[in-house]
Amino acid sequence: MDDMQKIRNGRHCAFVTHVHLVFVTKFRHKVFTDAHVRRMEEIMRSVCTDFECELVEFNGENNHVHLLVNFPPKVAVTKLVNSLKGVFSRRLRQEFPDLVRHYWRANKLWSGSYCAATVGGAPLNVVRQYIEQQNRPV
Repeated sequence: MDDMQKIRNGRHCAFVTHVHLVFVTKFRHKVFTDAHVRRMEEIMRSVCTDFECELVEFNGENNHVHLLVNFPPKVAVTKLVNSLKGVFSRRLRQEFPDLVRHYWRANKLWSGSYCAATVGGAPLNVVRQYIEQQNRPV
């Protein structure tokens, strides 16, 4: 069985649940460089671990990022998303002060919306390959 399809066990359940998340910058402004995307992956991997989730795949371009997350049923995707976006935004502001100019009007880096697609219809390796093929900024 593929590692991504491996059944995980919780206290009262067994599960294989994945979600494909896409976060977009406010007004789709081109904000990120490769250094930002690399640091974002580290931060988001840490947040996922705090939620007992696994960041299976991560990549991004200069105005959006894709995540493939394996998560337990006890985790509300909305809470995970809010934490991922909030923690990263806060840390990025501290570590890269030059990006403050991208925190538009409402002092936000991210658009308020996001895409969350459960993954099950397409094989996970296809979704993973799609995320890997994003054009990471230089």
